[in-house]
Amino acid sequence: MPTGFPPPARAAGPAGSINKGTIALILLSLVNCANIYPGCMGEQGSAIHYVCTHEEARILAFQHHRFWVSNCGCREERGHCGRSRIDVCLMFRGDLQASGSGIKEIGLTEVLALFDEVSEKHLVARPFRNETNKLITDGICFCCDDCCEYFTNPSENKCDKGRNIEWTEMDLCNFCGDCVEACYFKARRIVDGELILDRGNCYGCALCVEICPEKCISLMVR
Repeated sequence: MPTGFPPPARAAGPAGSINKGTIALILLSLVNCANIYPGCMGEQGSAIHYVCTHEEARILAFQHHRFWVSNCGCREERGHCGRSRIDVCLMFRGDLQASGSGIKEIGLTEVLALFDEVSEKHLVARPFRNETNKLITDGICFCCDDCCEYFTNPSENKCDKGRNIEWTEMDLCNFCGDCVEACYFKARRIVDGELILDRGNCYGCALCVEICPEKCISLMVR
């Protein structure tokens, strides 16, 4: 899977401005990388939601010019979230019916800050399709196992798997268990000191790839 994305642009100066050259570099890199993923974010699927990696989520987002964010309905209903802030539902249209309250338009600086939060808090990127035309993606939910209904009640909340699946080089694994904690889909577990994989449960979110200290996990096309 291609890597080498430029680091997120940080706000510079007291006014929170971003260097235009940095923005252009980010957008150009993402557009070029989008050509590597042939339609992975727009494939027809049975569910409204599907899973993608954080890199794929960035590609999706930066195909758009305007952004809105709202509170997550799951987190709002629960009253709090043990992993992240609650305003993490990113939308590419302002006329959508959000799952939570507080919808507002945000700028590029805030979108980049949201992606920083998503990476730091290990949230799963779950884009959602247009209800009429499922080839169109209208936004991205960023979910966790603490309060999101997909993980707390998966039988009632369907989600399509991403185009990727994990690949672990077992000879390099030190069986630390970090990836087990990061896998909300329960595709990884430690039994008697050994890592056991259930690749059928892997949705291709890449949280295990990001957290592995030995860098022995990668993604391959499913």
